[in-house]
Amino acid sequence: MDISIVPANAESAPASYPRTQAPPELDVEQLRRYMLVTQRRVRAGQYLYRNGQPFHALYLVHAGFLKTCELTPDGREQVTAFRMRGDLLGVESIGLATYGCGAVALDDSVIWELPYPPVLEACQRMPELQSRLTEALAEEIRRDRAWMMTIGTLSAEHRVAAFLLDIADRMARLGFSARHFILRMGRMDIASFLSLKHETVSRALSHLEALGYISVQRREVKLLDPCKLQTRIGLPCTVQ
Repeated sequence: MDISIVPANAESAPASYPRTQAPPELDVEQLRRYMLVTQRRVRAGQYLYRNGQPFHALYLVHAGFLKTCELTPDGREQVTAFRMRGDLLGVESIGLATYGCGAVALDDSVIWELPYPPVLEACQRMPELQSRLTEALAEEIRRDRAWMMTIGTLSAEHRVAAFLLDIADRMARLGFSARHFILRMGRMDIASFLSLKHETVSRALSHLEALGYISVQRREVKLLDPCKLQTRIGLPCTVQ
């Protein structure tokens, strides 16, 4: 998950706080010059692809919101990431015969399907595409490492606060409000992603609301005091 609300001296921020820069968006019309690009519409609750299906394409989110998930050895679903406009899906499965996770739409979504390996051939003619794929792979590594640190070092309430700041920042970079947004995922998905219980997420949200930092009405969230929310997880306030 990309977070860029950081102090000027990024090294002073906790190592557990995820922070990356937004990668440039791909030009779909330019991609079409070199490969067949198919638009797919995925309704809320439908799988874009499932764990174990043959790997044949990467996917660029044009609109909507999705989650990626894996199955634990005992058959439970573990949410591994949330994806929105501009994100590439499927990069975690490059080099595998099958998809290493599943991707499910959390609301009605529009996806561009980029066939693989034709996308590799296009990389030879589009250096920016090669750069974007490399960035996406590196982003996967950074994201996984950052959230592993967050989950391993922060308390439950601090994880929830970091999660809200992450969503706020990503919304802002897409041109939406960073202080008022709708969570497309439910409490169960948030709990799974943060390795918490559903009840723990609800309690953390209620406590942050009681402190006056946020306002929550079902999935509608308002950040009333993002500065205090930042300092709550050990970051200097960078909100103007």
